[in-house]
Amino acid sequence: MRARQQGYRGARWAKMTAPDGRDSPSPIGPLLIWQQPHPIFYAELCYSSHPNRATLKRFQSIVSETAEFMASYARFDAKTNRYILGPPVIPAQENHPARETWNPTFELEYWSYGLKTAQKWRERLGLKSSPLWDDVISKLSPLPVRDGVYLAHENCPQTYTERNRDHPSMLAALGILPGEKVDRETMRSTLYKTIEEWRWNETWGWDYPMTAMTAARLNEGKLAVDALLMETEKNRYLPNGHNYQRPNLPLYLPGNGGLLYAVAMMAAGWKNAPKINSPGFPADGSWTVRYEGFNRSFFEKI
Repeated sequence: MRARQQGYRGARWAKMTAPDGRDSPSPIGPLLIWQQPHPIFYAELCYSSHPNRATLKRFQSIVSETAEFMASYARFDAKTNRYILGPPVIPAQENHPARETWNPTFELEYWSYGLKTAQKWRERLGLKSSPLWDDVISKLSPLPVRDGVYLAHENCPQTYTERNRDHPSMLAALGILPGEKVDRETMRSTLYKTIEEWRWNETWGWDYPMTAMTAARLNEGKLAVDALLMETEKNRYLPNGHNYQRPNLPLYLPGNGGLLYAVAMMAAGWKNAPKINSPGFPADGSWTVRYEGFNRSFFEKI
């Protein structure tokens, strides 16, 4: 219903929802899109664990309706022959004015991943690919780069000066995601610059595992561990296990979840990871890692 009210097709998923279904409690929420591909990502994880037709049928409508919104949301610009995300849009790094923001790096990569994965679901079910989805995939704007590093979004040359706080979400394009549109050396430069220039005391608890996952996929094991162990206010874990953020937010589950996800990936591996034990940790032998109960073949698919 939310998508139809706004003139789009498919299903638009809210980041935060009140009991009556409205976007709440933040006024920023209605302008966020980074959460939109989540159901496709989760469905693909389920399929990786249970690759059968029952899984495909169970989540088929969710995957399809999610992708339908994504394709209809992307705006085609005939002058440049490309699809653009926004404006108005607020990226995962929420300190950007909606009217001045378009083509955020993480969201572009996630849009590409989500639509490509949704097409795979159609193929697995014996259905023809969606021509519109293919068109958006092939003409989606490239990830924005300036001076050899990725920007928060296309209209943000001040990424590492005025906007170097909150989530450094451009890192998530390779780390949380496999990063098919990402140039690895550009992302490596982005990682180095972010670590050096970011105001880490003005971040959130999940930024550290996100940074660690980016470093791990770049085979920067030491930087991955350093990110997880960075000494800042928001990277604290209390004796009860909670990721403390501030007095009125003494527990922050995205930080806990991110830490578990990052450590699991660093230990078990990821798609195209080096064929060594615990590839996300330093290769110099400074860490001895032991884990059990992980389905390594599962991790190698993501």
